Amino acid sequence: MKNKEDPFEVPIPEDSIVYPRGVYNCFPVFPISTGQIGTGFAGLAKLIKEERNKGLRVLGIDGFNGVDWEVFRESLDRELKDLAITAGWNPMEKCLLPEDIIFNRIGPFLGGDDPLFGRNFPLGLDLFFDTERIADFRYKASTARSGEHGLYGDLMIFYGCGAVLLELLDRIWYIDLPKDIVQDKARQGKVRNLGSKQNISFGNFYKRSYFVDWPALNRQKQRLLPDIDLLIDSKDCSNPSYISGNDFKTALYEVSGNPFRVRPWFYPGPWGGKYMQGHMGLDPELPNIAWSFEEIVPENGIVLGRESKELEFSFDWLMFKENKRVLGEAAGVFRYEWPIRFDYLDTIDGGNLSVQVHPRPDFIRKNFGETYTQDETYYIVNSKGESRVYLGLTESCDPVEFKTALLESAEKRTKLDLDRYVNSESSKPHDLFLIPNGTVHCSGSGNMVLEISATPNIFTFKIYDYLRKDLEGNLRSMNVERAFENIRLERRENWVKDNLLAKPKLFNEGNGWKDYILYDKPFSFYNIHRIEFADYAEYDTEGRGLTLNLVEGEKIVITTDEGREFILCRFETMLIPAATGKFEIRNIGTGFCRLILVYVKPGAGKDTALNNPVS
Repeated sequence: MKNKEDPFEVPIPEDSIVYPRGVYNCFPVFPISTGQIGTGFAGLAKLIKEERNKGLRVLGIDGFNGVDWEVFRESLDRELKDLAITAGWNPMEKCLLPEDIIFNRIGPFLGGDDPLFGRNFPLGLDLFFDTERIADFRYKASTARSGEHGLYGDLMIFYGCGAVLLELLDRIWYIDLPKDIVQDKARQGKVRNLGSKQNISFGNFYKRSYFVDWPALNRQKQRLLPDIDLLIDSKDCSNPSYISGNDFKTALYEVSGNPFRVRPWFYPGPWGGKYMQGHMGLDPELPNIAWSFEEIVPENGIVLGRESKELEFSFDWLMFKENKRVLGEAAGVFRYEWPIRFDYLDTIDGGNLSVQVHPRPDFIRKNFGETYTQDETYYIVNSKGESRVYLGLTESCDPVEFKTALLESAEKRTKLDLDRYVNSESSKPHDLFLIPNGTVHCSGSGNMVLEISATPNIFTFKIYDYLRKDLEGNLRSMNVERAFENIRLERRENWVKDNLLAKPKLFNEGNGWKDYILYDKPFSFYNIHRIEFADYAEYDTEGRGLTLNLVEGEKIVITTDEGREFILCRFETMLIPAATGKFEIRNIGTGFCRLILVYVKPGAGKDTALNNPVS
């Protein structure tokens, strides 16, 4: 057994089975320069008492699905009673439509019996609620606001998802909850879909949340943001943290002009490896770590820090308020979406990923309601042994024979001779493989992959998974028929070698640094650069939002034109908003540095197509 002391050894020796802790920070915090973060239910009750003296009679507490509303109510009510405040509590769930009516309204977006896919829900929370019951609650709110609050106690509180629909509110609070917490609770059977009383599988919970509940809830966030009086972070339901609406909006402006990291999170999988688990100091009791949600904006949050107190909010808020400062020119095309995704796929001491393909642009628009598809790339940040990446088809692959073999494998559970049909290329650290939509692909074992792609993140058509079961013991669903509607059969070994293996070209250089372009092709709307330097480099956003990742080196400091400093360590991802402008990069660790930099191409979606080919 080799127990390496160097967590940055590249490539990894074949006899290694222990991976030392690196310098990666799993809990990044953005330090805000003004405002206050409060904590605890006693503090929330005190705020209410202060607002009562200013005329507060009706409080609306809205929030994300997954909040434990009754625990929140009981905890806050206890503190209010200690302050001699009697509150009348009105749960919004009483206004929800019967479950069968809700299902009839959202059913067309759930994909029928399809276990994986649906279509993006285009409307808000209004469709979940009974208009007559909402009208009754509005009457109660109106009565309380008029001064006849003695009927209901000192204070009227409407709480739960959709509270802002009542409109007749003196103050608006919102309770946020990170999506990884929501999903963990759902796996434990502690959260159901909005308006549902049924316990269903996690897969079905996630599918409906992804296509229906979360889009509707996000529209509610956007609707109430201008008027929000308090944002509450409830990931610690016994001790929530909170920030005033004005301070929150000031913080969003500050974040949108400075480098920041989102809070990453990690999850095991049937093919997962062991490298991330060691290097990033993750739970050693887990069987492996397969994925990181390094910067997948629909899934991540940002943590604010001030005077030793912290508060997390979902990335969506930032884009609703400051999308133009974050994205620059590209906001005109992507609006409230951050369109570039970074995540890790760890197969070191694990197995091959499933063989898969992403949908063509027209297919994803017609079938799933997305506006662009997932063109992606694999950047190899480390590897072990004779690692490979599967990419495209072999020259001799017969598509009919390949499809027949895949269907037979899925039906009869027989192994597939993958190398007969799918081309593979050897992989080593700092290789970049381009994977435009329609290209059959997967990472082989022995790779630590930084996946850089467009944001749509669940539209993967798996065609072969080595007869493996998932962590719940179920065979994973295959999508052979859909895949063959999308596979670009002309992408074979020779074409792959000519078009999909990145060949770095010097783009720019300065005193001691060089800027290489790795990916600038019409397939997708983003470009990938690599900045290489020993001590120092400089860059300008030029009105574009950037995503960075330090793929070699120990630690750098990024200094803005205003003199603010932000640390980025090996394998960490950082977003640089367009409004940041010029910044300097200095090596403050050991070793030579390589920094990946990705941005949306100027004119993408206007002068050129987001995906090419467009169908």
